[in-house]
Amino acid sequence: MMEVFYLTKRNCLIFVREKSAVFFSVLSMLIVLGLMVLYLGRMNSISLLNMLAEFGGERDTVKDEENAAYLIRLWTLAGILVVNAVTVTLTVTGTMVQDETEKRIMAFYVTPVSRLKLSLGYILASWLVGFGMCLVTLTAGEGYFLIQGYPLLAPDNLIKLCGMIALNTFTFSALGYLLALFVHGAKAWSGMLTIIGTLVGFAGGIYLPMDSLSEQVRNVLKCLPVIHGASMMRKVCTDEAIRVTFEGLPDVAGDMFREAMGITLTAGAGEDIITLGGQVCILLLYAIIAIIIAVLLNRRRKLV
Repeated sequence: MMEVFYLTKRNCLIFVREKSAVFFSVLSMLIVLGLMVLYLGRMNSISLLNMLAEFGGERDTVKDEENAAYLIRLWTLAGILVVNAVTVTLTVTGTMVQDETEKRIMAFYVTPVSRLKLSLGYILASWLVGFGMCLVTLTAGEGYFLIQGYPLLAPDNLIKLCGMIALNTFTFSALGYLLALFVHGAKAWSGMLTIIGTLVGFAGGIYLPMDSLSEQVRNVLKCLPVIHGASMMRKVCTDEAIRVTFEGLPDVAGDMFREAMGITLTAGAGEDIITLGGQVCILLLYAIIAIIIAVLLNRRRKLV
């Protein structure tokens, strides 16, 4: 497997040396962060405060505002992590498109290295870089919370979150590589990144909460891996914050918020909640199917 190691290392170094690619990967994260903090975050906080007021009872308004702001920021952080897991891995996968455009990939095809190892070299490079960028994002988010005086996530939740980041980046690395097999030009890939970068926020229920979408749209989104990746990270990030924010209210209040914000997802139009284990299986299934199809397509590719 040394061939896979060197191919992975080579693809990672190519991305890191491409300063513009690194810059735009960070820029996409900052754009989403700015949009969420300046506009959507405030809107979601107001909606949460209205929900708390609807249940009545004596409430500490100032404390509710602080808790709501913290909860929505945690929800936002989970969304940003998913956006990064998609956009960064796709950006790194662009190395394969460049190799094909500049005919470098033909040199790999005539070597003894199998198509499977070649595929894994691109996928693992995207996974490692995407995982690293998401960890940087998580660290920056925790640093922001510390500066603002908010509590940090519990160590066990951080460990769970790192595992979820690893799973998400691997799944989207595999899917991105499969998609790249159908794109044969750097400009076409750049346009594809623009489209996906725009849509991923909607596919993950990030720009618009789930309760703002029609039932038909929600059912479609539940078939995509992005919404499940966002949901599992939101569960870990917001669990304790929801408990504190909805303290003193019936359990149904927290359940309504979780469903409205896409923290919990139900199967189809029913009431059966999709478990965390089920979401892990969904993401793994997407990754495995993507790798199998990619390897089969790679074996059929001809030298030109």
